[in-house]
Amino acid sequence: MSLLLALLLQVGPFPGVDTMPTADDPLINRPPPRRVRGRNGIVEIEGITPSSQWLQDCLNQIEEDPARAHATAQIRRTEATGADRVLANLCLGAASTELARWDDARDAFLAAREGTPAAEPRPRARFATMAGNAAFEGARQEEALALLTLAREDARVASDATLEAIAAIDSARVLVALARPDAALAALQDATRLAPERAEGWLLQATLLRRLDRLDEAQAAITRAATLAPKDPEVGLEAGVIAVLDGRDAAARASWESVIALDPATPFAETARGYLAQLEPPQGS
Repeated sequence: MSLLLALLLQVGPFPGVDTMPTADDPLINRPPPRRVRGRNGIVEIEGITPSSQWLQDCLNQIEEDPARAHATAQIRRTEATGADRVLANLCLGAASTELARWDDARDAFLAAREGTPAAEPRPRARFATMAGNAAFEGARQEEALALLTLAREDARVASDATLEAIAAIDSARVLVALARPDAALAALQDATRLAPERAEGWLLQATLLRRLDRLDEAQAAITRAATLAPKDPEVGLEAGVIAVLDGRDAAARASWESVIALDPATPFAETARGYLAQLEPPQGS
């Protein structure tokens, strides 16, 4: 029986810095988990069947009562077999994520992957990616890296370059946490090669290159990100950081002012205002 799922994985932002960067700033904090939702389209069902409708109802319940959804999914899992058990594990993993029960989430997503036929590598890749993110949230970094490597292999079998790029980006986060920046950079380079149209990979590559003091390369990467996502405030913030570290204060000011102009009420605009306050006043003012 085909699983009939298209799991749209939420790509969380690559954490930036809260103040003007210094040499000892951490490259990343833990990223937010990739969440699974029913009501906002992050999980879509291809064809409504009794099994998929149950999943939709369970995912919707997470928004209202995640503990109840967790219990419901556990009961369903004990009674179900085959594809229905995979769906129960998916909802259990999503509810566990909402409750920050990271070991439960990892185990449920991994069980969902293992219950999915090998002939369906695309959902297997998605489940492995979610399991890897849950492991990372649970401070199991080496295990997270292994699961994300598995996700990349599944995505490669599925010939899904976008999924492979997503798993590569998540691998880079783990590698940075493991103090392996060169391997992290290689993973991000894989991501931009696999999905050059996705601005996220270029933004993260620029961030890492900037932290490695490779400013010319960082500038090239952030320029590519800005071309792909000219209204992304994270791109604007990072472009300004790279510019100011390269001694281009006017360019930095323009980047941060553009972030504020996009929406003055956002946390990104607040960060931009904090950066601007640390710049020397423009000449002639």
